[in-house]
Amino acid sequence: MSLQFRGNLYLLGAAFLWGTTFVAQMTGMDELGPYSYSFGRYLIGLLSALVIWVAFRGQRARAKAAGTYQSGWKAGLGAGSFMLVGSLLQQVGMTGTTAGKAAFITSLYIVIVPIGAVLLGKHIRKENWAGAAVAIVGLYLLSLNGSFELSFGDSLELVGSFFWAGQILFIDRFASRVDGVELSVAQIFVCMTGSLVLMGLFETPTMTAFSDSWFAIVYGGVMSAGVAFTLQIFGQKYADPGPAAILMSFEAVFGALSSCLLLGEVLSAREIVGCVLMLAGALITQAGLFFRYPLTSQPPSQRGEGPKGGGSPL
Repeated sequence: MSLQFRGNLYLLGAAFLWGTTFVAQMTGMDELGPYSYSFGRYLIGLLSALVIWVAFRGQRARAKAAGTYQSGWKAGLGAGSFMLVGSLLQQVGMTGTTAGKAAFITSLYIVIVPIGAVLLGKHIRKENWAGAAVAIVGLYLLSLNGSFELSFGDSLELVGSFFWAGQILFIDRFASRVDGVELSVAQIFVCMTGSLVLMGLFETPTMTAFSDSWFAIVYGGVMSAGVAFTLQIFGQKYADPGPAAILMSFEAVFGALSSCLLLGEVLSAREIVGCVLMLAGALITQAGLFFRYPLTSQPPSQRGEGPKGGGSPL
């Protein structure tokens, strides 16, 4: 199995876990406020990531002996800042929208990522503009109910998608250079700390509420925060941000399907068309990058770039 293909599997795995976690995020707020749920989720996620960090101590030792180790703690603090804002906007936004719609609006990062990449020095192509136009039409059908005003929850999800795009671009910058597990631990720590502060300021959760929400907290913490974000970091070692965003955007598909199956949410015909157009726009904007660097080839991020930190991949 090539590293490219393995990285793609990591990203698809992360997308599946993120998509199904939208249901846990929604049900977790039956008893808890958004900040309390986020704190519980990221606390469990931090413990999970620390287990992975300990498990990889041998690879770190070998990387240090070979002179290829570079710490991921500082990079993780930067990535975690984007992730904290995006995550909290997403969680609060879900109090005013459905899990399926939240998943699709969040996936707009697939349009924002290539535009952000241009600001970092890359050339923007025609398919980026075409895909953005199609996705905006889809967003209108999905979220704007006959008016030009987004709902409160939809607006927060939309703003949050910009921060998720920032997190993806930040990870792309550092994933192949530093220890990926340390990067993951650090960004989850930032999210846990920020959620704890906001919980203390605005909410008064009880231990009973945490206990009643244990499954949603554990699933969101272990599978999404601990495992999926680590898979993202390892997956992005072997893909440019554009093709990586294509694979990760399927969290929207998994989110919509899981919310229909588990929560009984029903999308109208208009909303289904909006979802299809958003996904089509996402694929269009990335089509050029995807076909220029097919899945069987080695991505530019692995061609002559500096030392890779942290040893071998998962």
